[in-house]
Amino acid sequence: MRDPQRVSRYRFGTATADFHICSDCGVVPLVSSEIDGRLYAVVSVNAFETPDLPISAALDVSFDGESEAERLARRARNWIADVGFV
Repeated sequence: MRDPQRVSRYRFGTATADFHICSDCGVVPLVSSEIDGRLYAVVSVNAFETPDLPISAALDVSFDGESEAERLARRARNWIADVGFV
């Protein structure tokens, strides 16, 4: 992810978030979403090479049935706010 030219972005059907994909390995370490003029992001800790990182057990979640407004409100509550890319 150090080389911005090696990163692809993809938007699924709702087109409310950008999935940042490594063009070399296919990993998605970051997802970003612009909400009310602010950029939010969530990072996948599983994308890091940190074997000693204390990670809680994975949970199955589904956001099917969530309205766009509910989805954006959840992201604004839970994701990292005011993200910037260098």
